[in-house]
Amino acid sequence: MKSFAAQLFIMLRSGSGRRNLLRLMRFFLFLAAMVTLYSVLFHYIMEYEGRQFSWVTGYYWTLTVMSTLGFGDITFESDLGRIFSSVVLLSGIIFLLVLLPFTFLEFFYLPFMKARSEARAPHELHPKYQGHVILTSFDIVTRTLIKKLIQRDYSYVILVPQLTEALSLYEEGYRVMVGDLDEPETYRKARAENARLVATTSNDMVNTNVAFTVREVAPEVPVLATADSSASLDILELAGCNHVLFLADMMGRALSRRVTGRDRLAHTIGEYGELRIAESTARRTPLQGKTLRESRLREDMGITVLGLWEQGEFFAARADTKIEPESVLVLAGLEKAIDQFNQTYAQHYDDNGPVIIIGGGRVGRAAARALSERGLDYRIVEQAPEEQGILGKYVIGNAAEIKVLEKAGIERCRNVIVTTHDDDNNIYLTLYCRRLRPDIQIISRATRESNIATLYRAGADFVMSYATLGANTILNLLDKSNALMISEGLDVIQVKIPPMLVGQSIAQAKIREQTGCTIIAIQHGGETDFNLDVNAPLPAQAELVMLGSSEAEEHFHKKFKV
Repeated sequence: MKSFAAQLFIMLRSGSGRRNLLRLMRFFLFLAAMVTLYSVLFHYIMEYEGRQFSWVTGYYWTLTVMSTLGFGDITFESDLGRIFSSVVLLSGIIFLLVLLPFTFLEFFYLPFMKARSEARAPHELHPKYQGHVILTSFDIVTRTLIKKLIQRDYSYVILVPQLTEALSLYEEGYRVMVGDLDEPETYRKARAENARLVATTSNDMVNTNVAFTVREVAPEVPVLATADSSASLDILELAGCNHVLFLADMMGRALSRRVTGRDRLAHTIGEYGELRIAESTARRTPLQGKTLRESRLREDMGITVLGLWEQGEFFAARADTKIEPESVLVLAGLEKAIDQFNQTYAQHYDDNGPVIIIGGGRVGRAAARALSERGLDYRIVEQAPEEQGILGKYVIGNAAEIKVLEKAGIERCRNVIVTTHDDDNNIYLTLYCRRLRPDIQIISRATRESNIATLYRAGADFVMSYATLGANTILNLLDKSNALMISEGLDVIQVKIPPMLVGQSIAQAKIREQTGCTIIAIQHGGETDFNLDVNAPLPAQAELVMLGSSEAEEHFHKKFKV
């Protein structure tokens, strides 16, 4: 009833809605007058025939005849009465069976359904709406971003040009607004001047148009756009974008950072201020078979082991955790400490074949450039390369054919990066490469989050999602934080110390035991303390820098009411 009243109010708020309702009321008044007139005439004609009936009977007879029900329990015997019955019957057919449905549909039902649609997919936000994120497309990146916005209690709205698409998204539970993306009035109605951010993730031409249009309405609001081509970066900035994300390049470089090579054992995969986050394999090192307590990495080098990867699954580090041959350590330390680790545990390979990159698209080429900067050899397997690049670096053919992979060096390589945009293809190739070489490291791209677990089951050592990378980057710019994506679903996050934890020590708070988040550092007074004293009280007005999965972060928010 509350929803019905709200939708009726929306319908009556417009001038056309009020006019339609007035027309409908006039029709019902005319119909009521006609029924009353026929009931009066019924009494006169019945008296003419020498019979008498009550006024209720007169209305009853009129309605049964006009509605063509015609029970036949009351009939006229004279020709005058039969002629009158025919007139009542014909007028009933016209007014009740033809005009009434048409009038009701035209002046009430259709306007009401339109008002109902507008209530679900409005054409304008409330004037006081502010602090929201405006999204101009609904794709894999924004779908993931919306989940994270909801988790952090940010409001958002998706601008959709078509009402049918808007209603479909509304039924899925998303907040939408109908409006053309190239109309300044759309952004006025979306209260762009009060928005926290406008993010457009469509193609480069649409993104340019959106940014240029938003700037007409809201010159100060931050505008973020994704770019499909490096050539569009400058154009998007000229159109008014504050931030332009070349996600393909970011994804390619992120995948390449996972490659273990002769250049170093512990490879830096992210930086957080002065802190370096690195990963290192344990195979054929003195660390193999030891517990973290026995490794003395923290005491001897100042390196903190945050956790270990085991067959694609991350486990938080504990003092008694045993380092297995297949373990990949996630390390945190200053640059000097990471360099000391590499000097101490450096490995030398007699033969280190090229890194095989399956897929020569934008992501694959970006991974190749990043590997080249590290001095690592590579081969790109592609059926129809868009850009040949350095002569001899491409192997033309289908990666599903053994001869093509042998030509690329599958028998000698230590790393394979699967970069195609088709998740089904990536799963197939990951499974195929794992069967050919059970001992190599396979790094795969996932376009959709739903396929991450499948890629791990297929044999991938690491999987990174295009959607999560884009969503995390946008969210970091929105928060203006230094949060860092370590791997799919594993992030370095920064949050204010909850009031309930102020004064407690890290040991007393038991954050890792209760949520799964591991504290890396504490930021206080503009300085970052990496050398944590687990028995020191947590200060007020400070922030925790932690490592954790998205689930662990959500547990932290719920547990400590952040």
